[in-house]
Amino acid sequence: MEEKRWESCNAEALLEEFFSQDNLRQLALSTGELLGCPLLVLDDTFHGAAHHLPLGFSDALFETAVRCGEISYEAGAIISKNAMLTAGWADYVQLADSPLSAAFCTSHQRGRAPRLPHLRGYGRTFEKIPPQTWELVEHILSKQLFMEVSRQDKPSETVEDILMHLLDGGFSSAAHFQLQASGIYLADFHPRAFALIDLETYHSAYMGKRHLKEELEAQIADSHPFLYKGDVFLFLHREGDGDIFSELAEEFQLKILISAPIDDLFTLPQLYRTAREALELMRDARFHGEAVCSAQQLRTPLLLKNLEGRGDLIPIALRRLAAHDREKDTQYCETRYHYLTCCHSLKKTSDALYTHRNTVLYRIRRLQEDFAIPLEEPSQHADLLLGVSLILLEIKGPDFFCARRKMKHKTGAIMRRSDRKG
Repeated sequence: MEEKRWESCNAEALLEEFFSQDNLRQLALSTGELLGCPLLVLDDTFHGAAHHLPLGFSDALFETAVRCGEISYEAGAIISKNAMLTAGWADYVQLADSPLSAAFCTSHQRGRAPRLPHLRGYGRTFEKIPPQTWELVEHILSKQLFMEVSRQDKPSETVEDILMHLLDGGFSSAAHFQLQASGIYLADFHPRAFALIDLETYHSAYMGKRHLKEELEAQIADSHPFLYKGDVFLFLHREGDGDIFSELAEEFQLKILISAPIDDLFTLPQLYRTAREALELMRDARFHGEAVCSAQQLRTPLLLKNLEGRGDLIPIALRRLAAHDREKDTQYCETRYHYLTCCHSLKKTSDALYTHRNTVLYRIRRLQEDFAIPLEEPSQHADLLLGVSLILLEIKGPDFFCARRKMKHKTGAIMRRSDRKG
C-alpha cells in the first residue's frame, strides 16, 4: 500500500495539480498532500512563501518557521553552505532542536528572474521520494511563485535581493545600482561599516535559534541583518555599534568580523571580499585570537595568506634559520621579525619578545655572525621581512600578526569617520 502511494506521486499527478491550481498556497497544500509530508516553500531570502502543515504533525522548529515567516539563521546557513544544495540537488539534513530530519532542495539561481524557491520537507518517510520527484516539485512551485510575483504591483526584488545582487557583483555600474535602489531606503543609506557573523559554532539555548536575530535588531539600530552565503551580514552606523559584539560573541559562540569603513555602497563587493577572507582566516584551526576582529587588524596575515606555500620566495639564509629554530627550539626568526618591525630599537624588541635586552643583543650578534643575516643593509630589509613573516605564518599561524588590543580600541578606530578617505 505504501509503495503504491509513492508510485501515484508521479509527474502526471503533480502537473495536473499545477494546471488546476493558480494559487501558490493551495498548490503547496496539494503538493504536500501528494508527497505525504509537511512542506515549506521559501524564497531566495529564506522567507516563507507557502506551506503545508498536516493535521497532527508537531515539530517546534517547523512551526516556528511558519509562524515567523522565515527560517532560522541555522537552517539558512545549512542551505547556503551545503555542497549538494548549492549545486541544485536535494539533500537530507538533521537540524538541531528537531527530532526529524529535513529534506531541502533548491534552485541555486538567486532571484533575478525567475525568482526560485527553496523547498523544505519534514518527516520520517520522505526519503522514499525519488530525486526526480523533488526536482519536478521544485520546478512547479518555482514557476507558480514567479507568476504570482510578476502579477503584483510592486518590484519582484526585495531590499535583501538587491543587496545580495550587489554583493554578487551583479550590477554593471554604480548608476545601474542607484537606479535599482531608488525609491527604497538604500537610495539614502550611509552606514559606517558592516559586520559578518560566522554561524559555524553558533549556539543558543533558545528554541529555533531565533534569539540572535532579535538581539541584533534590538541592540544595533538599522542594522538590517540577513543571511548571505551562510554568514549573517549586517550594517553598522554608530561609533559604539561594534562594542556590543564581544558580549554577543560569548553568549552565542560567534566569530565576528568588522569591515573597513564604507565610502559608497557600490564598493560593498570589494569590501566584502576582504571581510570574507578575513573571516575565513578566523576559522583557521591555528587562529586562537579574539572572537571579534576587524579587517584592518587582520590585513597583514591576509596579505601573507595569499603567499602561503611559496617557500621559493624565502631567502635560503632564512630557511636555514627557521630549520635551526625548529631543531634547537630557539627564537631567532621572531627576534629577526621584531627587530625589523621595531626599527632596530633594542628596547621595543625586548618588550615585544618579553626578553632581557642582553639576550636580544646576543641573538642579533649571532644572526649577523653565525647566520650571515644582513641586519644593517636597508636594501635587504623588505625581502628579509617578507620571508621571515611567511615563515612565522607557517609556524605560528595568523595569531602572531594580530594586534593584542582590546576590542573597544579596535572598533573605535574602525568606526570613526576620520578614518574615511578624503
